[in-house]
Amino acid sequence: MSNLYSFIILILLGYFFGKRAEKKHYASILEREKALLHLVTTSCKHPIGVNMPIKRVALVTGSVVVSVDYFKRVLAALRNFFGGSIQSYETLLDRARREAILRLKESCPEASQIINLRLETSSISKGRANTVGTVEILAYGTAIYV
Repeated sequence: MSNLYSFIILILLGYFFGKRAEKKHYASILEREKALLHLVTTSCKHPIGVNMPIKRVALVTGSVVVSVDYFKRVLAALRNFFGGSIQSYETLLDRARREAILRLKESCPEASQIINLRLETSSISKGRANTVGTVEILAYGTAIYV
């Protein structure tokens, strides 16, 4: 019976501390996105509205590696059992994608715009029973300097 209590306490701690950390990270992402809003980023293959000559172009990247915590795995297992979308993974991947794009933008603050933005996601380690363990998200594109 004490094992059950320990499990429940650990799940509750994981939930509350995880939610707190997630809110803090989202606040950081929003603040950094506002600061970099001037840097136009698009998936188009050609520059948008460039009237001046292009001085140079450069490949820019930003990547992030995220790990799925134990609490999210438990929620995903329950959701997998009952069916439906796994919202805990969706928020994790949303934060990771946005973080990768922010790191890409921060790598070229002097650029006029970033074109041909692409995102790649790959699982780089597996958890137990072939569950997702760690995921890398890579954002890459072409920085245009005018």
